[in-house]
Amino acid sequence: MFTVARVIRGPGRSSPWPKANNRAVYSDIEMPDFGTLAYLDPREIWPREASDFTPWLAANLAALGTALGMDLELKQQEAPVGAFSLDVLARDLNRGRTVVIENQLEPTNHDHLGKLLTYAAGHDASVVIWVAKEMRDEHRQALDWLNQHTDENLEFYGIVVEVLRIDDSRPAYTFRPVALPNDWRKEVAAAAPSRREEAYRGFFQRLIDELREHHGFTGARTAQPQNWYTFSSGHPGVTYGFSFAQGGRVRADVYIDRGDANLNKELFDRLKNDQQQIEKAFGSPLEWERLDSRRASRIASYRSGRIEDVATHDEILRWGVERLLKLKDVFNLRLAEALGN
Repeated sequence: MFTVARVIRGPGRSSPWPKANNRAVYSDIEMPDFGTLAYLDPREIWPREASDFTPWLAANLAALGTALGMDLELKQQEAPVGAFSLDVLARDLNRGRTVVIENQLEPTNHDHLGKLLTYAAGHDASVVIWVAKEMRDEHRQALDWLNQHTDENLEFYGIVVEVLRIDDSRPAYTFRPVALPNDWRKEVAAAAPSRREEAYRGFFQRLIDELREHHGFTGARTAQPQNWYTFSSGHPGVTYGFSFAQGGRVRADVYIDRGDANLNKELFDRLKNDQQQIEKAFGSPLEWERLDSRRASRIASYRSGRIEDVATHDEILRWGVERLLKLKDVFNLRLAEALGN
């Protein structure tokens, strides 16, 4: 905190600024009191890469996703690929893409570049993220080259993790992107979306911007030409979603897919046992869709709406934001209790 200097003008001068022949006197000046910014070695915070940093990164994917404009959900830590194991396997919820993440607390090396490509192939990933203490120029150039020579369905990111401290403050971290896909080049090469797809993209761009900028609901930044979007709940295997559904309806929902039908139905039934209290807190009835013929289950709120009815988009957008925020408010604690988190 600092105050603006109060200037005492010299005799016969109207300007507040000192002149060479003006014996202006400055008083009551308080200079800015800046702290000293220091960069720490990440190993001061995470001594061991495998047992300290990787679990921390897996638990803090939301922060990494925010740096990249994604909504990341953890699928598996130390995911096997042949005789090797990937540090973090995740999913970009907004686009339904598989994400592989390899991390280092050292400068990047050729060994990890080779592993990264192996893991991407092994999991048929669309998004490849390399997090390191330092990104060597030759490896940044390699990621740039891969982005330039692959299509829009494959993206490579190089991220530097930095730990900072001001004076004796608590340390803070940041994810700094140093290699990113060339979205413009890839979009030009991609097939042009249809008018309907562009309408979906325009609507969902407004939705995610509103949720991100005004409610901190998501880290997503770029909409896709699709009729649905899902957002992280903070609980693996459970997402919040918004979609233009069949039958001229739009839907806001809690979607349960933990990878196992029995686990999904068990969680659904546990929540449904509290249906009366949940709907009272939500403020209106919900549709409880156990979906016995499918692996997943869903709890949803519906209203009428079609992407073709442009005049109703503002109203649907307001409804969608209100419903998604309410779902999160009503279900987050209940999910944590039901899942034992």
